[in-house]
Amino acid sequence: MQLTYDATHNIAYLRFAEAAGDVETVRVSEDVLIDLNPDGSVCGIELLDAGKQLAGAGGASLLVEAGGRTVTLPLVAAE
Repeated sequence: MQLTYDATHNIAYLRFAEAAGDVETVRVSEDVLIDLNPDGSVCGIELLDAGKQLAGAGGASLLVEAGGRTVTLPLVAAE
């Protein structure tokens, strides 16, 4: 899985797999779009207004929970 974040447009993209042909995009809410491969598998999820969706209490950050641990990663623009 790969997470990319565009700070200029405040958009995050979670890529689970490479697109395999023509991708169908399904809008599941105002700020969430899911990209589906022709076989119906999810290849990615786009989060609009990502800072709000991924933010913890302290501001724009990504909260990652895995293996019983929680890590907070700040969302910052790439240099």
